[in-house]
Amino acid sequence: MLYKQIPEYPENYAPGNIISRLIDGLGYRYYWATENLTEADLKYKPSIEGQSTYETIEHIYWLSIMVVNTPQSIPNIRLTSTDLDKMTYTTLRENTLSNLKKASDLYSTKTEKDIASLTVTFQKGENKTDFPFWHMINGPISDALYHTGQIVSFRRTTGNPIHPKVSVFMGKTGS
Repeated sequence: MLYKQIPEYPENYAPGNIISRLIDGLGYRYYWATENLTEADLKYKPSIEGQSTYETIEHIYWLSIMVVNTPQSIPNIRLTSTDLDKMTYTTLRENTLSNLKKASDLYSTKTEKDIASLTVTFQKGENKTDFPFWHMINGPISDALYHTGQIVSFRRTTGNPIHPKVSVFMGKTGS
């Protein structure tokens, strides 16, 4: 399965490879944060007003769409609750991991000039709003990392911690 371990290092520190590696780190963390979640884990909410683990997974899926759309110059059109209602936890997880892998592959080919020309585009009806690529780093990618950490915390609370041999530093998991 995608991101059970982090891929090998890129050959160089080109800008596209750095973005790609950041996404790979997210993919690895997300894989283990969402591996073997129980129904109790998915329903868990830290408070009445808070989002459940499942709702957090839906949000990360939306973020992964933004991450993969941007290098393809595809505008981001907000998903509806009807779109999400059709998806199971397993489908959301697989699609998120797939989006992250595809995005990593797409960014790895980008030069500094390519990245500088990328925009994060949101579309509502005929209206489009563009933001510089910097917003991808401090927005969707960082937000997905943040929420992935929440899932790790939530599942500790429900008594189902992540695999004890996960090493986010090494990007590998012992047996």
